[in-house]
Amino acid sequence: MWVKICGIRDVETATRVCGAGADAVGLNFYTPSPRSVSVPMATDIVKSLPDSVTSIGLFVNHAVAEVMEIARSCGLRTLQLHGDESPGYLAELQGFDLIKAFRVSDGAFGVIDDYLGECRRLGVTLWGCLIDAHVKGSFGGTGQRADWEGLQRACKSDWPRLILAGGLTPENVQEGIRQVHPWGVDTASGVESSPGVKEAPLIEAFVQNAKQTNA
Repeated sequence: MWVKICGIRDVETATRVCGAGADAVGLNFYTPSPRSVSVPMATDIVKSLPDSVTSIGLFVNHAVAEVMEIARSCGLRTLQLHGDESPGYLAELQGFDLIKAFRVSDGAFGVIDDYLGECRRLGVTLWGCLIDAHVKGSFGGTGQRADWEGLQRACKSDWPRLILAGGLTPENVQEGIRQVHPWGVDTASGVESSPGVKEAPLIEAFVQNAKQTNA
């Protein structure tokens, strides 16, 4: 099971995430978020990571030019688009591995099929498809659980790698994996004591529980 811990803001926490056995760290460049990180700090974090751990930049409705500049500055190859980015927007970033996040209301998974269909029409390749809970006015990190039941029914074999997010914690990640059968899992608030403050015991428990579970 591939595991990503998102919202990493310093090298010390990144080191703990790597030590816990996570496969990826998420660097949030959406400045209104309490988990946002500066470009200089993100660059230091990326440089500190072993080759086995992927650094993923999270962006929300940024201009394409800004995304590319930040990615180049930090040395990012994988981008997570967590806003309202269109397939045409993604087409301008095809030099990167792309994860598109979908904040889906309960049962409304048809929008994903429509979006992926447009991506195919434009020749856009997605590395992954991340499913988060829909909370009005928010772009992830809310701690709200996604619609696992609806997602399990809606997911199709031709979707990109399915990454489950939204309200995952050390306590419920195994249940989510067994029910949805994702390729990977992602958490931010689920391993925090307060917004943006990661706790090593929670990180370790989340990674361990996820890795021990078969999808």
